Amino acid sequence: MQDDMLNVGPEPLHREQVVAVARAATRVELTQLAEQGIVATRKHIEALAAEKRPTYGVSTGFGALAVRHIPADRRAALQQSFVRSHAAGAGPAVEPEVVRAQMLLRLHTIATGRTGVRLETAHALAAMLNAGIVPVVHAHGSLGCSGDLAPLASVALALTGEGDAFDGSGRLRPAAEALADAGIEPVVLVEKEGLALTNGTDGMLGMLVLALHDLSALLDVADVTAAMSVEALLGTDRVFAADLQRLRPYPGQAVSAARMSALLADSPIMASHRGPDCTRVQDAYSLRCAPQVHGGARDTLAHAEAVADRELAAAIDNPVVLDDGRVESNGNFHGAPLAYALDFLAIPLADVASMSERRTDRMLDVARSHGLPAFLADDPGVDSGHMIAHYTQAGLVAELKRLAVPASVDSIPTSAMQEDHVSMGWSAARKLRRAIDGLTTVLAVELLTAARALDLRAPLRPGPATGAVRDLLRTRVPGPGPDRHIAPEIAAAEELIRSGAVRDTAAVFTNSTVDRRLP
Repeated sequence: MQDDMLNVGPEPLHREQVVAVARAATRVELTQLAEQGIVATRKHIEALAAEKRPTYGVSTGFGALAVRHIPADRRAALQQSFVRSHAAGAGPAVEPEVVRAQMLLRLHTIATGRTGVRLETAHALAAMLNAGIVPVVHAHGSLGCSGDLAPLASVALALTGEGDAFDGSGRLRPAAEALADAGIEPVVLVEKEGLALTNGTDGMLGMLVLALHDLSALLDVADVTAAMSVEALLGTDRVFAADLQRLRPYPGQAVSAARMSALLADSPIMASHRGPDCTRVQDAYSLRCAPQVHGGARDTLAHAEAVADRELAAAIDNPVVLDDGRVESNGNFHGAPLAYALDFLAIPLADVASMSERRTDRMLDVARSHGLPAFLADDPGVDSGHMIAHYTQAGLVAELKRLAVPASVDSIPTSAMQEDHVSMGWSAARKLRRAIDGLTTVLAVELLTAARALDLRAPLRPGPATGAVRDLLRTRVPGPGPDRHIAPEIAAAEELIRSGAVRDTAAVFTNSTVDRRLP
């Protein structure tokens, strides 16, 4: 991939390429190999279209209406009718990055030469991506089986010049106008194309890839805020030692423990209570067991990454065109593998947030904070400190627990019982995105609280790593003092996390000491 161009061919995409197109507007271009495969496959479809024998998706209806043979003069209308009827979403428009991800993933499946889409249709989809045109895709409508039908149909509808889309400047307009201004001719669909443009797992896969990218960063931040809290609560870093971690050889646990050890290295606060007079025997679980919880989340993330990578190597369509020209029906569009991974990720995410909330509460409670003022208030009683910031955090943790309830166990039969078991993978992906936002806020509150607690340990100083993160926060949020409007401070901490600034600041101290490779 060049700096500003992704060459899309039949080879598997990489997760970082999907993120680049979805979020950084990286341009796309079909490779010569992809174009050759698309042209060769289209010839098979055209040959089948000329035969009297019916072929699903080429000369028949769809779903429960697949028994009806469609005459040649009605097949173009069939494809357009299919797209119009399937673009049946409702609710708010989903995020542009999700739509761009699913557009790229559908283009990649077309580039595998398995769908029968014409080359000019593939070029039009690539051109729409490069022009920054984002069709309106609604939040509700996909059951995650037969692919993400309604979301993908909304993209296909815009490709034909119908429906609405956001243009390259982000303005909502009729799709026909946006295409015309970009110099893109609306596509007139022919045999197989309506089906091929809509029959994929691209929406849920795109959201999984984006979630993996975000969660990888958030788990690094969770290690940082946990280390700051351990230090602020006068905990010990001895439990994170490598020889103890090797007794339980989970790779994610080893990474988190090594990171926390590096983050707490050379801490004057830690050194101040390591002498023989210290009466502390062991820390609470929320401090002592952070690597076990964060590590379990990392290992779950690794499993979900493997699922995403397999799906990124897939060609999802039904029916699919094989090398010998056969067009075969299949069930590869079923979203169950992705739905399970999406649901699975929501569970450790909620638990990481729950542990963060417990550490925050401990810093605010005079009975457990080892000398910190009540609620870290400047004048307890007059000031409330971080009392209500913790309420916000606790409310979000409760919400995250609800979002951890799996969507994939809730199949609802549709299409006159033809589609009698569906994955709900789109729903699993949508709730995971909400959960990621919630975890970001939960960690932001812990970051604010731990940084304030570290300041209140003065004249003792935090270690180099935790001190650097505290100093980063202080560029946006003042140190301890009388009560202030705290909502903007939570938002500022969230932005430092989302921007990668917290992770990057900590990385200076962890990247050289932590082996992040998993066996």
